Amino acid sequence: MSPLGTVGRMKAFGLLAALMITSTLTACSTATTPAAPAEPVAENQVTVADRMYSPKTLTISVGDTVTWVFADRGMAHNVVADDNSFRSALMETGQFTHTFDTAGTFTYHCTPHPDMTASIVVEP
Repeated sequence: MSPLGTVGRMKAFGLLAALMITSTLTACSTATTPAAPAEPVAENQVTVADRMYSPKTLTISVGDTVTWVFADRGMAHNVVADDNSFRSALMETGQFTHTFDTAGTFTYHCTPHPDMTASIVVEP
């Protein structure tokens, strides 16, 4: 018989199991690989979140399409050109797109939140 006895072996086994679980959990928690984004970011994308448009200024070429992605956790926003050349519905989620056929700077805002402003710079 072992010098530890049955109770001693059970305690040693329990301690070993606890150490293995702890080291496994520690190894898992120190991983440095970031999670992949849920959706790829479009080339000409503006995110509507945290009561702001991001980026605040986007530069594109004539003929490009801009996609606004609404992701402000249930808060409704819209995209309204100051010159009324484009306008989205009031949205909490989803996307709105607009193709810019002429060069210029197009400023826009959110109707319910007039402090939300941004611009699209369209180059020839």
